[in-house]
Parts: sequence; C-alpha cells; structure tokens
Amino acid sequence: MSWSLSCKRWEIPLRPSERLKRIPPYLFAELERKVAAKRAAGVDVISLGIGDPDTPTYPAIVRAAVAAVADPGTHRYPSNRGRDDFREAVAAFYQRRFGVTLDPATEVMPAIGAKECIFNLNLAFLDPGDVALASDPGYPVYTGGPILAGAEPVLLPLEPELGFTPDLDHIPASVLNRAQLMFFNYPNNPTGATVPDGFFARVAEFAAANDIVAVHDNAYSETTYDGYVAPSFLATPGAKDVGVEVFSWSKGYNMTGWRCAAIVGNADVIREYWRLKSNVDSGLFEAVQLAGIAALDPALDGAVREMNAVYARRRDLVCDALAQAGVQVRRPSATIYVWAPVPAGFGGSVAYSEHVLERAGVVVSPGSAFGVSGEGFFRIALTTPDDRLAEAVQRLRAL
Repeated sequence: MSWSLSCKRWEIPLRPSERLKRIPPYLFAELERKVAAKRAAGVDVISLGIGDPDTPTYPAIVRAAVAAVADPGTHRYPSNRGRDDFREAVAAFYQRRFGVTLDPATEVMPAIGAKECIFNLNLAFLDPGDVALASDPGYPVYTGGPILAGAEPVLLPLEPELGFTPDLDHIPASVLNRAQLMFFNYPNNPTGATVPDGFFARVAEFAAANDIVAVHDNAYSETTYDGYVAPSFLATPGAKDVGVEVFSWSKGYNMTGWRCAAIVGNADVIREYWRLKSNVDSGLFEAVQLAGIAALDPALDGAVREMNAVYARRRDLVCDALAQAGVQVRRPSATIYVWAPVPAGFGGSVAYSEHVLERAGVVVSPGSAFGVSGEGFFRIALTTPDDRLAEAVQRLRAL
C-alpha cells in the first residue's frame, strides 16, 4: 500500500495596517529598484540620486572598529544609554566644535542612525490627532514618521525669499494647538541651504511659546565649503530648554552603513526617548560606538577637510556644467547636494527625472519626492567619483 501526500501552499490574506497604506513607497528604495532594473537590461546607469558617500570610512575609524570587534567585551548586549566614554566623547566634541556644554549622563544618548532616531521620536511623543510640523521640502522621514505613529504631518514650506526657512508667523492656531514636534534641518537636505542669522533663535522662541519639542536634524554640519562653519541649534540661548539635536556620523565621516548617531540636548526629551528605545531595540553595538569615538578625535579634522575639498570640487564641476547648459543654480556652501530647477518643457520633477533616466541613463532625485514645495526642482548628489560625475553632467547637457 502506498501513500501520497499532496501539499497545497497556504495563502495568507495579508492586511497591511491603514497607517502603512497611507505612506508612499520610500523614495530611495524606489530609486534603487529602478537603477537595478536598468542595469539588468544592460544600461550604463550613473546614479546621482542617493547621498551615500563613495569614498571609504577614514582608516583610523576602521582600525578602531576592527580592534573593538575583536574585543569580547563588546560582544554582549550594549546599554541603550550608551557607553560612558561614547557619551563623554560626544559631549567633548560639542564643546570643542560648537561651544555647547552637555551633561554626558543625561543629555547625550547614542542612536542607531539619525533616521531611526527621528522616527522613534514620533513614536515617543505623538498620539493620534497630534501634529508634527515638518520642513517642506525635507527628509521623507519627517512626514512618514508621524503617519506611521498615527499622527499628522503638517508641511512648513521653505520659502526661498526667507533663506529657505518656513514662515512661523502664519501657522494656523488650529494646527499649533495640536503640534507636539517640529522637524528642521540646517545645513539643509535637499536644498543645500544654510541657516540664516536669527532663525535658530526664532525657532527656540516659537517652540517655547507653543509647547513644541524642536528637533534639529544635524546631519551635515561637518560637510561645508568656502570657509563656512555650520552652527549647532543647541548653541542658541534657550534651545536646550525646548529641544534636541540629532547628530549623525554618516556624511561627515563616510559612515552611512555604520548607523552611528546621537541625540543630544534636552534631558527630559532624551529620558522619554530612552523609555521608548528600551522597549524596541537593544542599543547600538559597542564596537560602532568605539568607532564613533575615534571619528570625533581632533586628529581626524584634517581628513574631514580633505573630504570636503573633494565635494567642493565636485560641486563646482556640476554647477559650472549646469550653468553652461543654461540651468542656473545656487552654489551651496554645505551638504553633498546641488538643488537645481527643472528645465522648461517638462511636466514636473518626476517627468524630468524619468526622462533623464530613460534618455541619458542618469538618476537624479525629483524634488517633489521631498514634499510638495520641492516640485519644480531636482537634486543631484555629489557622492559619485569625479570621472563618472563629469560623464553624468555631460549626458544631462546633451539633453
């Protein structure tokens, strides 16, 4: 007697949450998918879409990490609060670099990347019906985070005539009454703008008057050119009373893949952030914290300057080529981006981005992906080797 067993694959009816349905596909995941499809079809694609440094992490940081990984003492669960020496190194860096005094015990905490940190602040401080004020255009997590927390993002258009800052005097009272968080970012992604004099003071005043937690995304302070030195929001009188700053190692130290960041500032905000973090993850790997300590050593300031010289050269290459093609752009003094207007004759930034991908094999980020106020612009990332960057702008000029 023989038996046979026929197995049928059980189809589970998936029902994504309503909050997940509300959020669009993540911009950079979509860019990666399109690039992969084109390359699979044999197209020589040059991607200028994602701000991911193409040069390696500085050797001194790698050496520190290798030693730390080999140390069995780093192999156990880390503390969510972070190593004492990590928090002390961040505090020392903020004092040296920005003139900001931080208490390492209560005003510094590591994060598994700035994106994770910003998202978790939404979970920690927003309930359904609450509002998060978000720079527009801005990093997509400023709007995606509130949606996934069940709250509502309200866009603050960055006004070019105000130096790419929002007009805080014309936010409706109905919005301010529900606002719990405000996200802002200088040097700014995607526009490359630097903070105008007095704006940080205005934010501190505004947040205090409206009981809002101010969250400054400080991802690009170490990537500057032409003598510009970016300030910290926390150096503003009153800023630490109302807010926090998220400092990232990703861009300034070529450490995007390491996921090393810190939240610094208001001790009460950080305490509540810690309460959330202790329930959702197990902290930042101690070897990464030790690599972060090595990065903040003053001995690496020269390496940061050398990297910025590379980006400045690439910025000039792109801006000069666009000018020769009749596209006038503001030459940024910080960040790794050039923010450029879409040439005439296209239906919008998405249409232009699709056109240059199809016709030139070049990926640029449509401005509308960063918010409605980004429409009419596209963003070029400078994180591509000089020869490939030159080839890409030549292809754009040819169109």
